[in-house]
Amino acid sequence: MAAIYLLRHGQASFGAADYDVLSEVGELQAKALGDELRRREVRVHAVWSGTLRRQLATAAACLPAAGIDLEVGQDPRWNEYDHLGLVPEGQGDPADLAGSARRFQAQLDEALSRWLAGDERVGTSGTWAEFSGGAFAAVNDALAALPRGGTALVFTSAGLISAICARLLHLPPEGFLAMNRTMANASITKLVSGRSGVSLLSYNEHAHFEGAGRELLTYR
Repeated sequence: MAAIYLLRHGQASFGAADYDVLSEVGELQAKALGDELRRREVRVHAVWSGTLRRQLATAAACLPAAGIDLEVGQDPRWNEYDHLGLVPEGQGDPADLAGSARRFQAQLDEALSRWLAGDERVGTSGTWAEFSGGAFAAVNDALAALPRGGTALVFTSAGLISAICARLLHLPPEGFLAMNRTMANASITKLVSGRSGVSLLSYNEHAHFEGAGRELLTYR
């Protein structure tokens, strides 16, 4: 069966002037992700990424650690939803990172609930149907380009991975929100494609951040 590994990017720079940059922890997470792929001896035929810098930087740090030397194809359909279109900047004290993160998550969940329930267009993401439909189309296109039994890596983001998984599992909006909220940075989600179509084989794997790597486990 063909397979796609959906890889969440490493920790971005929440609270900084430019969010779309990996933090120091994010860089280490990306390398740990590469080490995990090398340990698994994944035979990769194609590599994809969204166009966001945090996604591309994760690929740049991960692939050498994994021993993979393939060109990274870029497709904006793998980009995260426009969180700034949902929750504008400048809310709360940016110096209080923990408090700001909690407030932002609450505001984001509320905004996402409204977005999922209607036809509102949000920034670069469009409507929820356009965003989630584009994500699933990207999955099908990536699978179609693989050789029989081939494998692709995709460097992407939590919202997009959650949208794909929620669709495969036929979950209501609340299920998407729960998946989106609990995804670890630099985690691994695996899809396979066979006669019955696309199936979710594993979700949010992050054992590489347990034991000796536990200090690298983050969610935002």
